[in-house]
Amino acid sequence: MAPLKALEAEYRILDPNFQAFCASHGIFSVEDFLIHDLYELAAFAEQQPTSEKLKQGITQVLSIMDTQHQPWLNGMELLDDALHNKHVLSTGCEGIDLLLGGGLREGQLTELVGPSSCGKTQVCLLAASNVATKHMGNVVYLDTGNSFSPQRIAQFVGHIAGHAFDEAGKGIFQRIMNSIVCHSVFDIFTMFNVLHRLVINFPSQLQKGGQVRLLIVDSISSLITPILGNSGSQGRALMISAGYMLKKLAHEHNVAVLVTNHTVGGERGIPKPALGQTWKSIPHVRLLLSGDHGNNVRSISVLRHPSMASGKAANFSI
Repeated sequence: MAPLKALEAEYRILDPNFQAFCASHGIFSVEDFLIHDLYELAAFAEQQPTSEKLKQGITQVLSIMDTQHQPWLNGMELLDDALHNKHVLSTGCEGIDLLLGGGLREGQLTELVGPSSCGKTQVCLLAASNVATKHMGNVVYLDTGNSFSPQRIAQFVGHIAGHAFDEAGKGIFQRIMNSIVCHSVFDIFTMFNVLHRLVINFPSQLQKGGQVRLLIVDSISSLITPILGNSGSQGRALMISAGYMLKKLAHEHNVAVLVTNHTVGGERGIPKPALGQTWKSIPHVRLLLSGDHGNNVRSISVLRHPSMASGKAANFSI
């Protein structure tokens, strides 16, 4: 589902006046309607000079939600979808793959949590390189802090392929590098627009044989932290919308989603994941990455996983 602004061209009733009214109540996308009291919203609309148009706009959004509602699936249909459409993608990091039973699962949102300079971005770059090289899949990389390194990607690709690319192999190397697309994203609204365009382009990508198999957001906390601050419920609504959109995209298009998050000080000085309790329940899988700055060895442990107990850990190096 899309930001309201992106729907204006198709649905004229969702004009700037309607968008401004919704924004004043912390509603910026169709998803935001799911977590708001629509009776209360309609009551507020009644108090406005353009109440009839506003109520028509609310009805239009509800209609959009109804047409995009997914059909109910029974247990066998869900199992069949999991077995045939939700594959596991190796990250290229043996320790992480062993811990997760093979790697990142399509259809799931995996969060990698850790302090600054612990190696989160390196894991993301390695996973992107491995999926593009070994799984022949396209990768969309949303870079929020200018940390994407094409040089590091090229090193990983060469290492994964097991050789330096000669003249004959340059075409393969170019195909792999071209299958990793990076977008610089510095605010959450830009991310919403990028994801909306991605969803629109999925059918044409499938026709061309270039399916997106991995989406990386490095880092999600850089986009969400600025909107929490003093914005109260509006910031939390945007955060929930972001999580919902990423999970919906993962499930409906069989994409593995990997996001990074930083840590903050917790009780007794013990670091804990940022973004608070509201975000805590959003990722399917939550991993904690740690390591010493002077040591190349990293430790990764499971904080949350749908099919394994938390606390399981492994060591690895990049």
